[in-house]
Amino acid sequence: MTDMIPEPQPATHPATPSYVAETPAAAPEAIATYYARKLAFETDCWDVHASLASGRIDFVLLDVRSPAMFERSHVPGAQNLPHGKMTAHRMSQWPSDTLFVVYCAGPHCNGTDKAALRLARLGYRVKVMIGGMTGWADEGFDFETGPANEAA
Repeated sequence: MTDMIPEPQPATHPATPSYVAETPAAAPEAIATYYARKLAFETDCWDVHASLASGRIDFVLLDVRSPAMFERSHVPGAQNLPHGKMTAHRMSQWPSDTLFVVYCAGPHCNGTDKAALRLARLGYRVKVMIGGMTGWADEGFDFETGPANEAA
């Protein structure tokens, strides 16, 4: 067969670099800085699930989708607060140092970005739960159903 991928070979330095190496990799220090910074902005479904399961919950989990979507299915322990309803008055119920974790439908939805921006502009710390509902499902975690438990 001509479509087979060749067996891995020891690293060589061919005259013409691969598509991977044609743009050189960053220095290890730059890579460490980049990923440390990236993790300051996001968390993932596994970390949220593990925190909820262990009872080590030092954040408020906000589902930023509509109440109807929340009622159909949501992450256990989440409160429903659509990003458009995040006002200074609404958010004042939480201390100014509260860490919020926001999620929406999944990678195809920018509701988390809108929520994170709004919360940051209101002076709150926020992380996006990457993957949202899609990521939660991909991990095999259970969902809850029921009426919107909209944050006050």
